Amino acid sequence: MNELLLFATTLARETGAIVQGWQRRGITIETKSSTIDLVTEADRAADAQIVRAIRHHWPTHDLLTEEGGAEQRGSRWRWIVDPLDGTTNFAQAIPHYSISIALEKAGELQLGVVYDPVRDELFSALRGDGAWLDAPWGRVPLRVSRATALENAVVATGFPYDKATSERNNVAEFSRVVRRLRGIRRMGSAALDLAYVAAGRLDGYWEYALSPWDMAAGALLVREAGGVVHSVDGSAWSLQSPSILAANPAFAPTLRQALLGNG
Repeated sequence: MNELLLFATTLARETGAIVQGWQRRGITIETKSSTIDLVTEADRAADAQIVRAIRHHWPTHDLLTEEGGAEQRGSRWRWIVDPLDGTTNFAQAIPHYSISIALEKAGELQLGVVYDPVRDELFSALRGDGAWLDAPWGRVPLRVSRATALENAVVATGFPYDKATSERNNVAEFSRVVRRLRGIRRMGSAALDLAYVAAGRLDGYWEYALSPWDMAAGALLVREAGGVVHSVDGSAWSLQSPSILAANPAFAPTLRQALLGNG
């Protein structure tokens, strides 16, 4: 497994260099499902780099990437990749985006890597072996915060691309808790939000209508850092869940009840 993690971390850093190169050269912005669902040449170049590397080293593994879709080869192993999480930030030259790479075996997440190429911060986790942050200033284990009360907590969230038309657009939940929290952030990269929960920088995070590649690596980071991950309604979470809530075990029920208007 260490060989797989080394491969994933190296690939994340290499992909980050590609993304930063596109940022310096300038990009053309296109849209996908809506006018606020963006894609750039950097997304596609990063996706192609990751797919080439995985196919070279692990040709029999299944693949799921945001830009390339699913490639099923009948394997118990599947890579789940967001080559550039936070495309809107990237397109606006806001320095907060990431590369997210996860690997599952028979439906169970085994490793997760989230890399911030702007700050050169690499968050990684191995199932059953903890989570770590490697940064220019050193290497430290990740641990979720100890927050228990809303008034002492800083949390993050986001809004779906169809927020203008969807009934489940997170506006009601946001309104219920925004005045009760110490702070709330909407930073634009779900993978980094989850990594920040794992690092104790954020006390909690919730969001609706994410895709598997947005959540996979970050969810494992949170769990291996001592946190819990479930759906907003409290049900068990999976990569197909319509929502996600991540926090430390003591704070998660408090945040959930507040979001649902029950606490």
